[in-house]
Amino acid sequence: MSSAIHVEGVSKLYSTSDGGAAWALQGASLSLRRGEFLCAIGPSGCGKTTLLNVMAGFFEPTQGSVRVDDTPVTGPGPDRGVVFQEYALFPWLTARKNVEFGLSVQGVSSEERKRLSLEYLDLVGLARAADRYPHELSGGMRQRVAVARALVNKPDFLLMDEPFAAVDSLTRASLQHELVRMWKELGIGIFMITHNIEEAVYLAERVVIMTPHPGRIQEVVAVDLPYPRNRASNEFGLTYARVSEAFHGNVEQQVA
Repeated sequence: MSSAIHVEGVSKLYSTSDGGAAWALQGASLSLRRGEFLCAIGPSGCGKTTLLNVMAGFFEPTQGSVRVDDTPVTGPGPDRGVVFQEYALFPWLTARKNVEFGLSVQGVSSEERKRLSLEYLDLVGLARAADRYPHELSGGMRQRVAVARALVNKPDFLLMDEPFAAVDSLTRASLQHELVRMWKELGIGIFMITHNIEEAVYLAERVVIMTPHPGRIQEVVAVDLPYPRNRASNEFGLTYARVSEAFHGNVEQQVA
């Protein structure tokens, strides 16, 4: 069983529309242990999504390497589930059939697919909505289906690209709470991108602060708060201020 994703000196160079090239990510190094929750924050264009895509195996780094334990990452794998900002559900399939889709590609029997899809829809609180289509679900419910679809393959790691950005604040808070519950229950590693400092402090054990031009990991801040976290507590406020100061200080340095 995988125990960690290791990102070592990863850089990614993209071609630009004018025929040139630009570094989207440069010299990124970090490790995500199984059972650990990391959030990455930073302004647009700082390489957060590029980093996630390299970890997922969607992009090959220009320099550096990504390993799962001692095995080089050369493409996507069942050990790394991915949840995107857009729900990316098939509109012609029910919630259950969306969750089953990856299992059907793997050749899992229809009986086992149904059992597993209902198990993971129940995990995300949507067992009663199994036969609804995406257009019959709220934004928060659609994202829960997307999470169930990623988890049904029983990955060791879940990589999430701003998964709650498109929902309202109340739904977002509820989804954050449910994500912590599932993370604790399943013991997986989570790497999540967010623009929201409060969200990062509420969820993560470590916050990865990134800066742009080129995208770099500037600092990693430990969040030493017990779960469940109380946003109204003094300790939460102090941690928020510490992360905010590190984030805004790094952004100001980049602008200067």
